[in-house]
Amino acid sequence: MHHAEHVMGTVVSIDLADDLPDQTLRAMIGDVCGWLHEVDHRFSTYRDDSEVSRLRRRELKPSECSADMRHVLEACADLWRETDGYFDAYAAGPLDPSGYVKGWSVEIASARLAEAGSVNHCVNAGGDIRARGRSGQGLPWRVGIRHPWEADKLSWVLSLTDEAVATSGTYERGDHVFNPRTGGPARGLRSVTVVGPDLALADAYATAALAMGEPGIAWLAKRVADGYNSAVVTDDGRAFSSAGLPAAV
Repeated sequence: MHHAEHVMGTVVSIDLADDLPDQTLRAMIGDVCGWLHEVDHRFSTYRDDSEVSRLRRRELKPSECSADMRHVLEACADLWRETDGYFDAYAAGPLDPSGYVKGWSVEIASARLAEAGSVNHCVNAGGDIRARGRSGQGLPWRVGIRHPWEADKLSWVLSLTDEAVATSGTYERGDHVFNPRTGGPARGLRSVTVVGPDLALADAYATAALAMGEPGIAWLAKRVADGYNSAVVTDDGRAFSSAGLPAAV
C-alpha cells in the first residue's frame, strides 16, 4: 500500500510491502500520519502557536516543555558537542531544531510501523528515508540520490534493507545551512548523503558536514566506525564515498 501525506512542509511517502489486510495497513498509515502532524504542530517554526515558537518567545521554559521537546533539545545539545559546534540549532539566530526533528520524526514513524507489525516498509520525507525489510518485489529497497546539478540524473543508487538515508545540499533550498565559524552560508560541499542505522543522526550528520565544508569529508570518515557511511559531492564537482556505502550494482 502506498500513501502520500502533505506535512512538515514536504510530501511524506509511506510504502508498506507487508502481506497484511488492507484495513490493518490503513490503520498503520493513519497512525503514522497522525504522529507526523503532531510533530509538525509542535515543532514548526512557521506556526505561531507551536511549542517551539512559544519556547522561542520565552512563553515556556525548557523544564515546562513536553517530553518530546525536551528530548529534541537534549539531542541538539549533544550533537552540538559531537560536531564541534557545526550542528547548531541556533545557527541562524532563534532556536530552530528542524535539522534534527525531521529525521527523528521519521525514525519514530518507522519504529511505530515496526511495532504495529510492518517489517517491510519505506518512509520518505523529502529525501530523508527510513527503510526496513524488502520492497513489494521481495528485493532490497532502491533509493536514488539526485545529481546536485542535473535534476533528471542520479549520483548514486543505494540498495537498502534496514537503514536510513539523509541528504543535505544547497541545490534545492539554496543557502539554508550556515557555517557557525563564519556566520555565513555553508560553502565547499554541494551535496552530502549519510547512510546509517538511525535517521535522526544521519540527518544531523549530513547537515553538520555540509556546514563544515570540505573538512566535513574527513569528519564523516570517522563516523564509519559507528556504522554511518557517506557520499559527498563538492562545489567544484568532485565526488567521494566511503567504502561501505550500500551502492546498488
